[in-house]
Amino acid sequence: MVFDRFPILLALSMSFFLTAAALPAPGQASPPAPSGHVSRTASSTAGIDPGSVTNGVYRNNTLGFTCKIPSGWVLRTDEMNAEDENRDQPINTANRDNQTQPPTPPKDTKGNPNSSRSTISRVLLAAFSRPPEARGEEVNSSIVIAAEPMAAYPGLKEAVQYFGPLTEVATAQGFTVDEEPYEIAIGTKRLVRGDFHKDVGTRVMRQSTLVMLFHGYAVSITVIAGSQDDVEDLIDGLEFVPGGK
Repeated sequence: MVFDRFPILLALSMSFFLTAAALPAPGQASPPAPSGHVSRTASSTAGIDPGSVTNGVYRNNTLGFTCKIPSGWVLRTDEMNAEDENRDQPINTANRDNQTQPPTPPKDTKGNPNSSRSTISRVLLAAFSRPPEARGEEVNSSIVIAAEPMAAYPGLKEAVQYFGPLTEVATAQGFTVDEEPYEIAIGTKRLVRGDFHKDVGTRVMRQSTLVMLFHGYAVSITVIAGSQDDVEDLIDGLEFVPGGK
């Protein structure tokens, strides 16, 4: 199956990930939100509640799951959504290691880049172990949850098909596919998972993306970390809530 669009949110996500994984240098991290802080993570996406963060846990009742955010992490959801809304402007979030940028989004018939998608595709959660501007020795571990309308991918019927365009974006950013996408179960929910890695200097950046289809949306949960154990720990923080909508 051939799709005429790339997963723009995932391309944008990778741009933030790569920027965040910069070469070591002194940096000042902004303080994390207080432990009791309640934050709405994004403006409402049609048909999907943006969810909220309370006491270090992201909860989305519409999608029926929670996701633990490690202590001290910073939220970048609003910034990533702002980038998505302004993708008709040049993006200056190139990876400081290799100066790569995400693919240019295709234009619609009116000449506006993804004008219909920018209003309904949303990052629901973007959490980083440190702000992108704070450089460090280790890979900047990250969690990004995004929702894109299936209508943007004509012919998309199964979650595994989403990995076609996603793999194109990942390989364009220098990632290598570890294995073909496979189905996994988290509680009673079944998702499709794909694993990637990228060598960044002396480090290895590992990414896993989990995808499910929900009421006309492709919902992706992407984690990046410096080791497979750390990736699995982040995925273990994902829990589907019984009785979710």
